Amino acid sequence: MPSRKKTSPGGTKRSERADAGTPGDGQTPSRRRAPRTATGKTMNPDLLASAAKAAQKGLRERTEEGHLAAGRTPPSRKKTKEVATAKQVVIDEAIRDWRAPVTEDEKLLTPTGARSGDRSPADFTRTDTWRALRIMGEVIEGFDKLATVERGVSVFGSARTHPDDPQYQQAQEVARLLAEAGFAIITGAGPGIMEAANKGAKLAGGRSIGCNIELPFEQGANPYVDTVINFRYFFVRKTMFVKYSVAFIIFPGGFGTLDELFEALTLIQTGKIYQFPVILFGRHYWAGLVRWLHTRVLGEMKISPGDLDLMLLTDDPAEAAHAVITAFEAQSRTATQREEQAKHESGEA
Repeated sequence: MPSRKKTSPGGTKRSERADAGTPGDGQTPSRRRAPRTATGKTMNPDLLASAAKAAQKGLRERTEEGHLAAGRTPPSRKKTKEVATAKQVVIDEAIRDWRAPVTEDEKLLTPTGARSGDRSPADFTRTDTWRALRIMGEVIEGFDKLATVERGVSVFGSARTHPDDPQYQQAQEVARLLAEAGFAIITGAGPGIMEAANKGAKLAGGRSIGCNIELPFEQGANPYVDTVINFRYFFVRKTMFVKYSVAFIIFPGGFGTLDELFEALTLIQTGKIYQFPVILFGRHYWAGLVRWLHTRVLGEMKISPGDLDLMLLTDDPAEAAHAVITAFEAQSRTATQREEQAKHESGEA
């Protein structure tokens, strides 16, 4: 009776994984197994584009189903849009001995000592108004420091990964390959996988960027970061990761890593970013999540079948780097086509 081939936890046959080769095994690129999506399809830019388009369509369909189930017409099916009008603020003009400043200039120019009430002058710095100014300052600082980054790659993963761990070495290697190809490496500036990626970029002479976040304890930046930006607010930091990256490489990690993973997938699904590869590094680690997404989330039609093709899986740094480079070339072509189309349409108008 013929023996059955054993399958790894990630669903890949051992014979296939052997054919794929491992980093440093001396195999030529032609013998390496091409990177695959979560459904096993061979990765290429056209597949990424079609998967993203199908994901957006599926999201709209599910949203419309929710409106219809609630007994209302989906806004996406309405011919006209309702425009909300701003409410006029009515100021009480009653006569009184003293009135509080009314205009914003008056409030600004009123001396601190002339303000009534028991509140301390420093209390203003703890209001949402002041926080909004700090948020704006963080956004400006991030844009200013990263303005010259034309093609960055954000690398995420556990801060607990030890330098002796193979994952640390693989993260360092993929960052080195990308830095040598002219890509900047962006991380959360911490230790573990983040440090490995920054180290790989540094050793290759590339730009090594760290976006640090304020935590209840002092985290600090790893020593391989040459550009560090400190953030108070997660959402500002997350904006920088997406805005200045052409791809995400997701190594094994925890909630923070999963947060970045699913945010990127959501942005692709909703059409906010395009031709943006999300690479899951470590087939064995991600196998359970991919299996759950396939059997439970897709099985209950919470996502579309094509949504799983938004993720690429690999165990090879060279494959990961090649996927990023290929996607960036496709991004550049798509951007050029969009610009030409916009010029053509504006000329017709």
